Amino acid sequence: MRSRSGQRPFSCDTKETPGRIDGELWPNSTRETTVQMRTSIGILLPAIVLLAGAPLGAADPEVRNYPETKRVDHIDTYHGKQVADPYRWLEQDVREAPEVAAWVAAQNKLTAAYLDSIAERETIRRRLTELWNFEKFDGGEKAGSRYFFSKNDGLQNQAVVYKLDSLDGKPEVLIDPNQWSQDGTVALSSYIFSDDGRYVAYSVADAGSDWRIWRVMEVETGKALGDELKWTKFTTAAWTKDNKGFFYGRFDEPKEGAAFQSLNLNQKLYYHRVGTAQSEDVLVYQRADNPEWVFWGEVSSDGRYLVITIAQGSADKYRIAYKDLSEPYGMPLDLITNFDNEYTFVGSDGSRLFFQTDVDAPRKRLIAIDVTRPERENWAEIIAESEDTLVRANFVGNLFLATYLKDARTLVKVHAMDGKFIREVEFGTLATATGFFGKRGDTETFYSLTGFALPPTLYHYDIITGESTEFRKPKVAFDSNDYVTTQIFYNSKDGTRVPMFISHKKGVTPNGENPALLYGYGGFNISTPPRFSTAWLAWMEMGGVLAAANLRGGGEYGEEWHQAGTKLNKQNVFDDFIAAAEWLIANKYTRKEKLAINGRSNGGLLVGAVMTQRPDLFGACLADVGVMDMLRFHKFTAGRFWTGDYGSSDNAEEFEALLAYSPYHNLKEGVEYPPTLVTTADTDDRVVPGHSFKFAARLQHAQAGDAPALARIETRAGHGAGTPTVKLIEEATDKWAFLWKTLGMKKAE
Repeated sequence: MRSRSGQRPFSCDTKETPGRIDGELWPNSTRETTVQMRTSIGILLPAIVLLAGAPLGAADPEVRNYPETKRVDHIDTYHGKQVADPYRWLEQDVREAPEVAAWVAAQNKLTAAYLDSIAERETIRRRLTELWNFEKFDGGEKAGSRYFFSKNDGLQNQAVVYKLDSLDGKPEVLIDPNQWSQDGTVALSSYIFSDDGRYVAYSVADAGSDWRIWRVMEVETGKALGDELKWTKFTTAAWTKDNKGFFYGRFDEPKEGAAFQSLNLNQKLYYHRVGTAQSEDVLVYQRADNPEWVFWGEVSSDGRYLVITIAQGSADKYRIAYKDLSEPYGMPLDLITNFDNEYTFVGSDGSRLFFQTDVDAPRKRLIAIDVTRPERENWAEIIAESEDTLVRANFVGNLFLATYLKDARTLVKVHAMDGKFIREVEFGTLATATGFFGKRGDTETFYSLTGFALPPTLYHYDIITGESTEFRKPKVAFDSNDYVTTQIFYNSKDGTRVPMFISHKKGVTPNGENPALLYGYGGFNISTPPRFSTAWLAWMEMGGVLAAANLRGGGEYGEEWHQAGTKLNKQNVFDDFIAAAEWLIANKYTRKEKLAINGRSNGGLLVGAVMTQRPDLFGACLADVGVMDMLRFHKFTAGRFWTGDYGSSDNAEEFEALLAYSPYHNLKEGVEYPPTLVTTADTDDRVVPGHSFKFAARLQHAQAGDAPALARIETRAGHGAGTPTVKLIEEATDKWAFLWKTLGMKKAE
């Protein structure tokens, strides 16, 4: 997977993907209306559907024999209130604590036995494997005289980067991470080419950790050079115009045994010259007075300026500094000195720097700041705020390509340098578009189109003519005419109008008997538009209804929509999700006994919160890598960055709001909770696995009914990015098998 912006720690999910979501990589992806789809595989396996009126699957009685989990008398006092934390010991790193490792092994043994007993599990796994086996394309860019893209042949654990001498040339392998480990757990995280295309800097992730090692390769020969930059995370590589080196951020080496749990403090920005040791890198920028700040650098297309973006939390609110690279001994200068608004660097024209911002524009606009006259009264508006939400502006070929969300659907407009509208990019279908990267001097760029029924297809876009040409299209074993997607709007508890996409196989009718999967996220200004997922396709093929709700807290309608789901307003997100479930039931897409919910990371928190608030509403819950202890999340790794969205238990008012919905703390003994599968990974240093460990242990202790409360803990895996294909298929298999049993799904007669 290629990353233009590198890792950013501001959400629980990675922002290094185009769509910043998870698993199969959501191209943080849009559309309204009706998309259609038909499988052309025929009968490779027995059809998988839910029979109307089929008895719901109850848990086997023996699943109540959970591994014994020690409870401790640990009490914390917050603002005069005592709060019990009986499973505090499960926060320890599984690599450092034998008793935690033993608990994990016991939980996995129980869960594996339960899942292995499901007769349809192997059928589901085989079908997922068949569906997964198609070409997947990403990227598309030009550097120097060559073109580059990445491709996974189908079942490769990791995608491979290819180079071409021309658009219609023969692809040659450049970087193949499948050669780095036998089990596929060493992954390519991101790659950035020098302007002349001579070098590529690329980062390597091991076992899903956020920690990266940056290396350098010579593109012509494919030879990896000796460069090795350690202890980096939340950074990108910003090449200088002379193509001799790049800027990057790194942390000090953590203390022994603390790499996967300790807070990440005191990041520094360095310059690395190709062919030299990391010890010789030049320190460019640090803020010892503010150890919690993180920053990343970008070099303007003309090579004149290093623009340094500074962040302190999860919200897209940045300070900006810059350094004139034509003055070797010049110090970085402050340009924006507060964290009140977003300032995303887009490009430059001489001394003018272009920024996407929400200053006086909650749905965002494009402005120019002249560093010779940086006062606010001298700022110039290039593209004004509109009724649609500006997601990203790119400066390519002396034009601005602005991507918007219109009711969670993609709209791309092309503007001249003075902001004058030129044209709209025509896609020929309603789908989510991502990409449009490039440099000011380029005359071409690439973008990807995807949707619920459309696997990502790469297009070449001619900046001058506005013509799109198909560049790489996957060959898939299904046809879009067998499935249908619609967008509906429903009212939340307080009357707020919320969009939701619903997708299913043709012939599925709202009769109240369908199994349904409701997916949500609702946080960190991250939108949830349509995207293609092989796992979701398999679910719909099984006869399931798929619903994706565009909850407050996301970025669908700009900063006001985002803020309406943060801190003291976080309950709005849960109310939106509960209202979505109630709408699906009221409109007979399903009934509560057959309604499953799913979310990961911040979405895992969402699942944990709503299942504790409304345990009566759901037939099954899938909580993936969730933030479950809302009183202590900020004490581990990147958790401190999330206080901008969540608030902090250090603040008395925010503590009360957090305690009111914290999933771990709101589990109550004697309540019959829905069948629940909690998933996490032992090397997740984004949302540390202790969140899920503690939640699962307390859920098993509290559960009054016979419904299973299980934990699935992946080994040598992290928060999602870089997970090998084999592990993605196994996880999807286990989740769908769990739903198959708990929702009472059966083969067609």
